[in-house]
Amino acid sequence: MKVVSSRAFNQDVSAAKRIAREEPLFVTDRGRPTHVLMSIEAYRGLKGRRESIVDLLAMPESTEFPATRDRWDR
Repeated sequence: MKVVSSRAFNQDVSAAKRIAREEPLFVTDRGRPTHVLMSIEAYRGLKGRRESIVDLLAMPESTEFPATRDRWDR
């Protein structure tokens, strides 16, 4: 289990994300744990969920071409 202060977390978020890929990272504020950063896989395992077919088929927001949008808006 890794622990980092909120100040150190804010100064190097990338390092925190690297650590969280391997194990949960506890973020403290004035010495008290306030947040936990973990990978999405670890979170889903904790929640007992796996990726659904919907998750796998989900597409990022599409960028429509204006000509296509205009044609279908009529």
